[in-house]
Amino acid sequence: MPSQRSWILTLNGGSSSLKFALFAPDNPPRRDVSGRIERVGQEGATLSIVDPAGTTTESHPVEAADLGAAAAAMLDTLDARVGLARIGGVGHRVVHGGPNYTTPQLITPTVIDELRRLCPLDPEHLPGEIAVIEACRRRLPDLKQVACFDTAFHHDLPRVAQLLPIPLRYSRAGVRRYGFHGLSYAFLMNELERTAGAQAAEGRVVLAHLGNGASMAAVHKRRCVDTTMAFTPTAGLVMGTRTGDLDPGVLVHLARSEQMDADALDKLVNRQAGLLGLSETSADVRDLLARRQSDTRAADALAVFCYQARKWIGAMATALGGIDTLVFAGGIGENSPEVRSEICASLGFLGIHIDAERNQRGAGLISPDAGACAVHVMHTDEESMIAREVQRIVAD
Repeated sequence: MPSQRSWILTLNGGSSSLKFALFAPDNPPRRDVSGRIERVGQEGATLSIVDPAGTTTESHPVEAADLGAAAAAMLDTLDARVGLARIGGVGHRVVHGGPNYTTPQLITPTVIDELRRLCPLDPEHLPGEIAVIEACRRRLPDLKQVACFDTAFHHDLPRVAQLLPIPLRYSRAGVRRYGFHGLSYAFLMNELERTAGAQAAEGRVVLAHLGNGASMAAVHKRRCVDTTMAFTPTAGLVMGTRTGDLDPGVLVHLARSEQMDADALDKLVNRQAGLLGLSETSADVRDLLARRQSDTRAADALAVFCYQARKWIGAMATALGGIDTLVFAGGIGENSPEVRSEICASLGFLGIHIDAERNQRGAGLISPDAGACAVHVMHTDEESMIAREVQRIVAD
């Protein structure tokens, strides 16, 4: 390992987990160590470390009452394992950048103050992400930290895609379509150019990031022209525990009939709905696939997910005026040939066809060679995207 401060640490804080990765100096940066702390804020929090081959090399319990404490435990482990003195920069995935942060930012007190001001736009993520940043500042006060925003990829959406159909004064107050999963989409566009060429990346591309959180983006000439998530990551497709798009009248009805307040409604639409709500058993597509022959609830949940995905691919293709390339990514998009097949089954009118054998083995290209629309399966890597940005900014 080089002795100078040249390694890059990336951090991605979720509601109950903290993912981290350490990248060695290279061009682009090379992942050396990955890990995560799970069950943050719960009993039995555990930190695990994985080597580049995917083998778990370390796993032990930690104290992680919140994301700040999880970050402190992670730094202790990395210090003992590789030495924090080797780290030259830290990159954070920050879900929401609001209307102003459209590029990665070197974190300063001003940036932190602005993120605090934005917390009402994203109370699910920003407070925890700020806690992780501050934990790193306490432990490594002189180290450069960079915020990389999931909303940045969508910052120049056409106005017609940004506007939400509510009184315009709310738009002036920042209530608009922002879009999310932007770090994943930026990585996928780079991968599309690397594997399929610049012409493919310049064409009409629909990116489908399908995981526990799921969204799609329509991209033309590398510019995002529409996306399924909106003011919050709850909008768009049906997800693991989120509703996706929902008649707002349902929420008004529940507020009146069950006296549900804002917190109860938030819990319902973000943590109790989606595949979990429909199946009443699991938010995990693998579980539902295993049960659907014997459990109509699991079958219904999968059918709704695939149906909604088909509709959204059609909507994104309409925004583009056609489709040249479809990319599946995320835990479901990358790993479930059954779901990919069911989503694409009735999209032949868009020129979307898949080769059954290629799809089953998870080939990089799962459409026929002569297909009108190329259908790709890609592994997305938000951490690598963050590491590249940190390397660029720290080197300036």
